[in-house]
Amino acid sequence: MTTAFSLTEDQIAIQDMARRFTADAITPFAAGWDEGHEFPRETIRAAAELGFAAIYVSEQSGGIGLGRLESALIFEALSYGCPTTAAFISIHNMAAWMIDRFGSAEVKAQYLPRLVSMDIMASYCLTEPGSGSDAAALRTTARRDGDHYVVSGTKQFISGGGVNDIYVTMVRTGEAGPRGISCLVIERDMDGVAFGAPERKLGWNASPTAQVNFDNVRVPVANRVGDEGQGFAIAMAGLDGGRLNIGACSLGGAQRCLDEAVAYVKTRSQFGRTIGEFQNTQFQLADMVTDLEAARALLYLAAAKVSADAPDKTRFSAMAKKLATDSGSSIVDRALQMFGGYGYLKDYPIERFWRDLRVHRILEGTNEVMRMIVGRDLLK
Repeated sequence: MTTAFSLTEDQIAIQDMARRFTADAITPFAAGWDEGHEFPRETIRAAAELGFAAIYVSEQSGGIGLGRLESALIFEALSYGCPTTAAFISIHNMAAWMIDRFGSAEVKAQYLPRLVSMDIMASYCLTEPGSGSDAAALRTTARRDGDHYVVSGTKQFISGGGVNDIYVTMVRTGEAGPRGISCLVIERDMDGVAFGAPERKLGWNASPTAQVNFDNVRVPVANRVGDEGQGFAIAMAGLDGGRLNIGACSLGGAQRCLDEAVAYVKTRSQFGRTIGEFQNTQFQLADMVTDLEAARALLYLAAAKVSADAPDKTRFSAMAKKLATDSGSSIVDRALQMFGGYGYLKDYPIERFWRDLRVHRILEGTNEVMRMIVGRDLLK
């Protein structure tokens, strides 16, 4: 940003490119993907041709090396058409960035060229059945055996589970707590890797989610990302950016529903005039756009801080994620109310966004955890 209030010419060009791709390749098809529980693999791979599979992977590794603000602009634009598809691409980006930022030359060479092109797709595996918000309590073990780790355990709620090719997985290689956690790249076809049935979800129907099970999976030590015991720090660093992206997905979805509501209230008539002429409707729209712009401003600020590696980046990414996802859900809910009974029908897009955005307040750290992060940072 050249000032606190405007984007640079390059940022505007990136935003416009993502918006055009969304208008052509996502928006016309998103309702069908949701209705048919269809994973739009080819559309996602088409996004990779624009560099969207490796947004903040370094140029040396084949990515486009952008900052977190540019990334937020891209995911906000993509989610205007389908938050589910945008979030799936975000998770792939997070996994690719972890390998690029912390991986050895060997593990980068093995995986990054195919991740950048999306010839292979990546999932991020942290959450377990017994450790969601308390991520440091994870129990998936990785026992060293010569040149391999033997991995056993279960990961829960994994986007791309059973569909994606590699799983950037947090495992316990040492003592209890965060210092005993390491990060491994595990391939779908390794012996002992299995998947649960696809989860039946409220939303995110265009993105498969499943449990991932490891039963004595032999993973080469060369597939470790970072040093032993560094996994928790890697996971948390990834989540700073992931929280910004999911917040941006909420902003894009909320903007779409606000635009839909504005168009609808101009044409829907009751009691002899359009409902947009009623002061109550105007007040509701004013509140919605104010909440949206406030959340957007905080998220862009947090993105700049993460790119700059500012000391307070984690607190700001937590605040931005909380505000953007809370506001996004609220804006979509109010838009649905303006549509009345029609908003509840699948003939209109609002109900899909209402379902898809609801989970954003849970994943990448619940909003209750975001409040814990902020509160603890203020009191330290």
